[in-house]
Amino acid sequence: MSRYSRITGTGSYLPPRRLTNADLVAQLAATGIESSDEWIVERTGIRARHFAGDGVYSSDLALEAAKSALTAAGITAQDIDLIIVATSTPDMVFPSTACILQAKLGASGGAAFDLQAVCCGFVYALSVADSMIKTGAANKALVIGAEVFSRILDFTDRTTCVLFGDGAGAVVLEASEAPGILASDLHADGKHAGILCVPGHVSGGKILGDPLLKMDGQAVFKLAVGVLEDAARAALAKADLQASDIDWLIPHQANIRIMQSTARKLKLPMDKVVVTVDQHGNTSAASIPLALDTAVRAGQVKPGQTLMLEGVGGGFTWGAVVLKF
Repeated sequence: MSRYSRITGTGSYLPPRRLTNADLVAQLAATGIESSDEWIVERTGIRARHFAGDGVYSSDLALEAAKSALTAAGITAQDIDLIIVATSTPDMVFPSTACILQAKLGASGGAAFDLQAVCCGFVYALSVADSMIKTGAANKALVIGAEVFSRILDFTDRTTCVLFGDGAGAVVLEASEAPGILASDLHADGKHAGILCVPGHVSGGKILGDPLLKMDGQAVFKLAVGVLEDAARAALAKADLQASDIDWLIPHQANIRIMQSTARKLKLPMDKVVVTVDQHGNTSAASIPLALDTAVRAGQVKPGQTLMLEGVGGGFTWGAVVLKF
Protein backbone atom coordinates (compact mmCIF):
# COMPACT_ATOMS: atom_id res chain seq x y z
CA MET A 1 0.00 0.00 0.00
CA SER A 2 1.40 3.41 -1.00
CA ARG A 3 2.11 6.01 1.64
CA TYR A 4 1.55 9.69 0.95
CA SER A 5 1.39 12.95 2.88
CA ARG A 6 -1.53 15.38 2.99
CA ILE A 7 -2.12 18.80 4.48
CA THR A 8 -4.77 18.38 7.17
CA GLY A 9 -4.67 21.83 8.76
CA THR A 10 -3.45 25.37 8.07
CA GLY A 11 -2.74 28.34 10.31
CA SER A 12 -1.17 31.78 10.23
CA TYR A 13 -0.36 34.76 12.39
CA LEU A 14 0.42 38.42 11.82
CA PRO A 15 1.80 40.68 14.55
CA PRO A 16 -0.71 43.38 15.57
CA ARG A 17 1.30 46.39 14.36
CA ARG A 18 0.13 47.16 10.80
CA LEU A 19 1.87 49.81 8.73
CA THR A 20 0.20 51.18 5.64
CA ASN A 21 2.34 52.71 2.93
CA ALA A 22 1.38 56.12 4.29
CA ASP A 23 2.64 55.12 7.75
CA LEU A 24 5.93 53.87 6.36
CA VAL A 25 6.38 56.88 4.08
CA ALA A 26 5.93 59.19 7.08
CA GLN A 27 8.47 57.15 9.07
CA LEU A 28 10.98 57.38 6.22
CA ALA A 29 10.36 61.09 5.72
CA ALA A 30 11.38 61.72 9.32
CA THR A 31 14.86 60.43 8.40
CA GLY A 32 15.04 62.29 5.09
CA ILE A 33 14.09 59.38 2.80
CA GLU A 34 11.49 60.19 0.14
CA SER A 35 8.86 57.74 -1.07
CA SER A 36 5.11 57.63 -1.71
CA ASP A 37 2.16 55.27 -1.62
CA GLU A 38 1.83 55.54 -5.40
CA TRP A 39 5.51 54.70 -5.97
CA ILE A 40 5.30 51.61 -3.75
CA VAL A 41 2.01 50.31 -5.16
CA GLU A 42 3.05 50.83 -8.79
CA ARG A 43 6.30 48.89 -8.39
CA THR A 44 5.26 46.18 -5.94
CA GLY A 45 1.49 46.00 -5.40
CA ILE A 46 2.09 46.39 -1.65
CA ARG A 47 -0.24 48.61 0.38
CA ALA A 48 0.48 47.46 3.96
CA ARG A 49 2.61 45.13 6.04
CA HIS A 50 2.93 44.01 9.68
CA PHE A 51 5.98 44.49 11.92
CA ALA A 52 6.66 42.55 15.10
CA GLY A 53 7.10 44.46 18.32
CA ASP A 54 10.26 44.60 20.40
CA GLY A 55 11.02 41.30 22.09
CA VAL A 56 8.85 39.30 19.66
CA TYR A 57 10.75 36.66 17.71
CA SER A 58 10.15 34.23 14.86
CA SER A 59 9.34 31.44 17.32
CA ASP A 60 6.59 33.60 18.87
CA LEU A 61 4.94 34.14 15.49
CA ALA A 62 5.45 30.47 14.60
CA LEU A 63 3.81 29.40 17.87
CA GLU A 64 0.56 31.20 17.10
CA ALA A 65 0.46 29.91 13.51
CA ALA A 66 1.24 26.38 14.68
CA LYS A 67 -1.51 26.38 17.31
CA SER A 68 -4.00 27.51 14.69
CA ALA A 69 -2.91 24.77 12.26
CA LEU A 70 -3.07 22.10 14.97
CA THR A 71 -6.60 23.16 15.87
CA ALA A 72 -7.63 23.03 12.22
CA ALA A 73 -6.18 19.52 11.91
CA GLY A 74 -7.90 18.36 15.07
CA ILE A 75 -4.71 17.12 16.73
CA THR A 76 -2.49 18.24 19.62
CA ALA A 77 1.15 19.23 19.75
CA GLN A 78 1.93 15.91 21.43
CA ASP A 79 0.87 14.13 18.23
CA ILE A 80 3.61 15.86 16.21
CA ASP A 81 6.82 13.93 15.56
CA LEU A 82 8.51 16.39 13.17
CA ILE A 83 8.86 20.17 13.19
CA ILE A 84 10.52 22.06 10.35
CA VAL A 85 10.75 25.85 10.54
CA ALA A 86 11.74 27.68 7.38
CA THR A 87 13.26 31.00 8.38
CA SER A 88 16.03 33.44 7.53
CA THR A 89 15.50 35.34 10.79
CA PRO A 90 15.99 32.74 13.55
CA ASP A 91 15.68 33.62 17.22
CA MET A 92 19.40 33.03 17.76
CA VAL A 93 22.46 31.47 16.15
CA PHE A 94 21.56 28.19 17.85
CA PRO A 95 19.61 26.24 18.93
CA SER A 96 17.19 26.20 16.01
CA THR A 97 13.98 28.16 16.10
CA ALA A 98 12.25 24.80 15.60
CA CYS A 99 13.64 23.51 18.90
CA ILE A 100 12.62 26.71 20.67
CA LEU A 101 9.15 26.37 19.17
CA GLN A 102 9.01 22.71 20.17
CA ALA A 103 9.55 23.68 23.79
CA LYS A 104 6.89 26.39 23.61
CA LEU A 105 4.44 23.86 22.17
CA GLY A 106 5.32 21.19 24.74
CA ALA A 107 5.92 18.70 21.94
CA SER A 108 9.31 17.23 22.85
CA GLY A 109 10.71 14.00 21.43
CA GLY A 110 10.29 14.31 17.68
CA ALA A 111 12.82 15.71 15.23
CA ALA A 112 13.01 19.50 14.98
CA PHE A 113 15.21 21.64 12.78
CA ASP A 114 15.35 24.86 10.76
CA LEU A 115 15.64 25.06 7.01
CA GLN A 116 17.27 28.03 5.29
CA ALA A 117 16.27 28.69 1.69
CA VAL A 118 15.09 32.28 2.25
CA CYS A 119 11.84 33.07 0.39
CA CYS A 120 11.67 29.57 -1.09
CA GLY A 121 12.11 28.04 2.36
CA PHE A 122 8.55 26.82 2.82
CA VAL A 123 8.54 25.01 -0.53
CA TYR A 124 11.81 23.32 0.42
CA ALA A 125 10.54 22.48 3.92
CA LEU A 126 7.27 21.03 2.63
CA SER A 127 9.21 18.82 0.21
CA VAL A 128 11.53 17.57 2.95
CA ALA A 129 8.63 16.81 5.29
CA ASP A 130 6.79 15.01 2.48
CA SER A 131 9.84 12.83 1.84
CA MET A 132 10.23 12.01 5.53
CA ILE A 133 6.58 11.03 5.85
CA LYS A 134 6.65 8.92 2.68
CA THR A 135 9.65 6.96 3.97
CA GLY A 136 8.10 6.44 7.40
CA ALA A 137 10.58 8.67 9.22
CA ALA A 138 7.67 10.79 10.46
CA ASN A 139 3.89 10.53 10.69
CA LYS A 140 2.64 13.98 11.61
CA ALA A 141 4.67 17.11 10.82
CA LEU A 142 4.40 20.80 11.48
CA VAL A 143 5.88 22.75 8.57
CA ILE A 144 6.18 26.44 9.29
CA GLY A 145 7.48 29.59 7.64
CA ALA A 146 8.18 32.37 10.15
CA GLU A 147 10.02 35.66 9.69
CA VAL A 148 10.79 38.96 11.39
CA PHE A 149 12.35 40.60 8.35
CA SER A 150 11.78 44.06 9.84
CA ARG A 151 14.89 43.40 11.97
CA ILE A 152 17.22 43.14 8.95
CA LEU A 153 15.88 46.00 6.80
CA ASP A 154 17.92 49.06 5.87
CA PHE A 155 15.53 51.95 6.38
CA THR A 156 17.82 54.25 4.42
CA ASP A 157 17.22 52.16 1.28
CA ARG A 158 13.72 52.85 0.01
CA THR A 159 14.02 50.20 -2.71
CA THR A 160 14.11 47.36 -0.15
CA CYS A 161 12.66 48.55 3.16
CA VAL A 162 9.17 49.02 1.67
CA LEU A 163 8.99 45.43 0.44
CA PHE A 164 9.06 43.23 3.51
CA GLY A 165 6.91 42.38 6.49
CA ASP A 166 6.74 39.97 9.42
CA GLY A 167 4.46 36.98 9.88
CA ALA A 168 4.13 33.21 10.08
CA GLY A 169 2.21 30.47 8.33
CA ALA A 170 1.95 26.78 9.19
CA VAL A 171 0.55 23.52 7.91
CA VAL A 172 0.06 20.13 9.51
CA LEU A 173 1.23 17.40 7.14
CA GLU A 174 0.09 13.84 7.93
CA ALA A 175 0.63 10.38 6.51
CA SER A 176 -2.22 9.31 4.27
CA GLU A 177 -3.32 6.49 1.99
CA ALA A 178 -4.62 9.07 -0.50
CA PRO A 179 -2.25 11.28 -2.50
CA GLY A 180 -1.74 14.79 -1.17
CA ILE A 181 1.67 16.14 -2.16
CA LEU A 182 1.85 15.06 -5.79
CA ALA A 183 5.24 16.36 -6.90
CA SER A 184 7.96 18.88 -6.13
CA ASP A 185 10.79 20.46 -8.08
CA LEU A 186 13.64 22.19 -6.21
CA HIS A 187 16.70 24.04 -7.46
CA ALA A 188 19.48 26.41 -6.42
CA ASP A 189 22.29 28.32 -8.10
CA GLY A 190 24.81 29.70 -5.65
CA LYS A 191 26.57 31.88 -8.19
CA HIS A 192 23.69 34.34 -7.80
CA ALA A 193 24.14 34.64 -4.02
CA GLY A 194 25.15 38.28 -4.22
CA ILE A 195 21.95 39.64 -5.77
CA LEU A 196 19.92 39.03 -2.60
CA CYS A 197 21.72 38.59 0.69
CA VAL A 198 22.52 39.83 4.19
CA PRO A 199 26.33 39.92 4.00
CA GLY A 200 27.17 39.94 7.70
CA HIS A 201 28.00 37.45 10.43
CA VAL A 202 28.93 37.28 14.10
CA SER A 203 32.57 36.77 15.03
CA GLY A 204 34.25 37.34 18.36
CA GLY A 205 31.19 39.07 19.77
CA LYS A 206 31.03 41.56 16.89
CA ILE A 207 29.09 41.85 13.66
CA LEU A 208 31.42 41.58 10.70
CA GLY A 209 30.19 42.80 7.33
CA ASP A 210 26.75 44.32 6.83
CA PRO A 211 23.85 42.80 8.81
CA LEU A 212 21.16 44.44 6.65
CA LEU A 213 19.41 43.13 3.54
CA LYS A 214 20.89 43.96 0.15
CA MET A 215 19.12 43.32 -3.15
CA ASP A 216 19.66 43.94 -6.84
CA GLY A 217 15.99 44.24 -7.70
CA GLN A 218 16.31 44.13 -11.47
CA ALA A 219 18.54 41.04 -11.37
CA VAL A 220 16.17 39.26 -8.99
CA PHE A 221 13.16 40.08 -11.17
CA LYS A 222 14.77 38.86 -14.38
CA LEU A 223 15.90 35.60 -12.81
CA ALA A 224 12.67 34.98 -10.91
CA VAL A 225 10.24 35.17 -13.82
CA GLY A 226 12.18 32.57 -15.80
CA VAL A 227 12.92 30.00 -13.13
CA LEU A 228 9.44 30.09 -11.62
CA GLU A 229 7.85 29.06 -14.91
CA ASP A 230 10.41 26.29 -15.38
CA ALA A 231 9.89 24.88 -11.88
CA ALA A 232 6.11 25.04 -12.19
CA ARG A 233 6.13 23.16 -15.49
CA ALA A 234 8.61 20.58 -14.17
CA ALA A 235 6.47 19.88 -11.08
CA LEU A 236 3.35 19.58 -13.24
CA ALA A 237 5.12 17.14 -15.54
CA LYS A 238 6.16 14.97 -12.59
CA ALA A 239 2.53 14.94 -11.41
CA ASP A 240 1.30 14.18 -14.95
CA LEU A 241 -0.81 17.35 -14.93
CA GLN A 242 -1.27 20.42 -17.11
CA ALA A 243 -1.34 24.05 -16.01
CA SER A 244 -5.06 24.02 -16.81
CA ASP A 245 -5.52 21.47 -14.00
CA ILE A 246 -4.46 24.01 -11.38
CA ASP A 247 -7.35 25.39 -9.31
CA TRP A 248 -5.15 27.85 -7.40
CA LEU A 249 -1.65 29.19 -7.90
CA ILE A 250 -0.24 30.25 -4.53
CA PRO A 251 3.10 31.92 -5.22
CA HIS A 252 5.62 33.50 -2.92
CA GLN A 253 4.24 36.98 -2.34
CA ALA A 254 7.26 38.98 -3.45
CA ASN A 255 5.98 41.42 -6.03
CA ILE A 256 2.69 41.58 -7.91
CA ARG A 257 4.49 41.98 -11.24
CA ILE A 258 6.42 38.72 -10.76
CA MET A 259 3.18 36.95 -9.82
CA GLN A 260 1.36 38.36 -12.84
CA SER A 261 4.20 37.34 -15.13
CA THR A 262 4.20 33.77 -13.82
CA ALA A 263 0.43 33.45 -14.19
CA ARG A 264 0.60 34.82 -17.73
CA LYS A 265 3.30 32.32 -18.74
CA LEU A 266 1.22 29.46 -17.33
CA LYS A 267 -1.88 30.89 -19.07
CA LEU A 268 -3.69 31.17 -15.75
CA PRO A 269 -6.07 34.08 -15.09
CA MET A 270 -5.29 36.23 -12.07
CA ASP A 271 -8.56 35.14 -10.48
CA LYS A 272 -6.86 31.76 -9.98
CA VAL A 273 -3.92 33.34 -8.15
CA VAL A 274 -4.03 33.86 -4.39
CA VAL A 275 -2.77 37.40 -3.73
CA THR A 276 -1.97 38.69 -0.25
CA VAL A 277 1.13 40.78 -1.03
CA ASP A 278 -1.01 43.93 -0.98
CA GLN A 279 -1.79 43.49 2.73
CA HIS A 280 1.19 41.50 4.02
CA GLY A 281 4.15 42.60 1.89
CA ASN A 282 6.89 40.06 1.31
CA THR A 283 7.09 37.85 4.41
CA SER A 284 9.76 35.62 2.85
CA ALA A 285 9.42 31.97 3.96
CA ALA A 286 6.11 32.79 5.67
CA SER A 287 4.41 34.18 2.57
CA ILE A 288 3.18 30.97 0.93
CA PRO A 289 1.68 29.29 4.04
CA LEU A 290 0.30 32.67 5.14
CA ALA A 291 -1.38 33.12 1.76
CA LEU A 292 -2.62 29.51 1.80
CA ASP A 293 -4.23 29.86 5.22
CA THR A 294 -5.78 33.20 4.26
CA ALA A 295 -7.34 31.60 1.17
CA VAL A 296 -8.54 28.54 3.11
CA ARG A 297 -10.23 30.64 5.78
CA ALA A 298 -11.77 32.92 3.13
CA GLY A 299 -13.37 29.87 1.50
CA GLN A 300 -11.35 30.20 -1.71
CA VAL A 301 -9.27 27.04 -1.37
CA LYS A 302 -11.46 23.99 -0.84
CA PRO A 303 -10.77 20.28 -0.18
CA GLY A 304 -10.10 18.30 -3.33
CA GLN A 305 -8.68 21.22 -5.29
CA THR A 306 -5.27 21.13 -6.99
CA LEU A 307 -2.79 23.74 -5.80
CA MET A 308 0.53 24.93 -7.12
CA LEU A 309 2.88 26.46 -4.54
CA GLU A 310 6.03 28.13 -5.82
CA GLY A 311 8.77 30.39 -4.57
CA VAL A 312 12.09 31.97 -5.38
CA GLY A 313 14.60 33.40 -2.92
CA GLY A 314 18.14 34.28 -2.04
CA GLY A 315 20.71 31.62 -2.61
CA PHE A 316 19.56 31.71 -5.34
CA THR A 317 16.83 29.11 -4.60
CA TRP A 318 13.60 28.27 -6.36
CA GLY A 319 11.04 25.51 -6.52
CA ALA A 320 7.43 24.40 -6.83
CA VAL A 321 5.08 21.89 -5.22
CA VAL A 322 1.88 20.50 -6.71
CA LEU A 323 -0.64 19.09 -4.25
CA LYS A 324 -4.18 17.92 -3.82
CA PHE A 325 -5.66 19.85 -0.92
